[in-house]
Amino acid sequence: MNKSNFYPETVIVIPTYNEADNLPLIVKEISSLGISNVGFIIVDDGSPDGTGIVADKLSDKFQGFFKVIHRKEKMGLGTAYVEGFMCALENKAKKIIQMDADFSHPPKELLSMNNLLDTKDIVVGSRYIDGGGVDPNWSLLRKSISSFGNFGIRLLMGLEVRDVTSGFKGYNSRVFEKVILSKLKLKGFGFQAEVAYWCQRENLMIAEHPYIFIDRKLGMSKMSFGIILEALFKLLLIRIRG
Repeated sequence: MNKSNFYPETVIVIPTYNEADNLPLIVKEISSLGISNVGFIIVDDGSPDGTGIVADKLSDKFQGFFKVIHRKEKMGLGTAYVEGFMCALENKAKKIIQMDADFSHPPKELLSMNNLLDTKDIVVGSRYIDGGGVDPNWSLLRKSISSFGNFGIRLLMGLEVRDVTSGFKGYNSRVFEKVILSKLKLKGFGFQAEVAYWCQRENLMIAEHPYIFIDRKLGMSKMSFGIILEALFKLLLIRIRG
């Protein structure tokens, strides 16, 4: 197959930093789901563990669309997603789904989310609707960080979606005719809520799909109260100016 002439219908965008062990496993599992014309965009921020090299090897073996974007250093999750989305649009993807490499977003849910994008503009993988939830092994502190962040941002931004901090989302490509990627400001954790805010402002059709957030199989979580407070401040500025 001539990969340069292959355009995927659905692209999975995965930002990575030190995910060399997880990446081959999640690509294999997603590939086994049977999603038609699925492709991958990996955005690696110069992982010192060699994730970028692992991604290149996966690309060489993958029979279809598989793009690896190498960045020299950590530049923020938001910018990684924007770069991945723009690459997907340039390659004529009809559906774009963002997720983490660490299995906290269960690959099996991609089937339902991908199907929902046939009729919806955006599908949010949600921990906070019926059928959703978080890892039962989470500590009270971890649960508090998650619920405080989600509730605070929903209240601050006036958002209707229940899981505003979800990093497990799917978009029909037509979304980005109204939500201009180059205008998104936040680079970190607040990026998820910023996107949700502008999608709601544009009256786009949003569906939430329940899933159980399972703590990462390998490595450590990077979330903290400090990250959430920083996001709240930056989001407040966006709402005031918006």
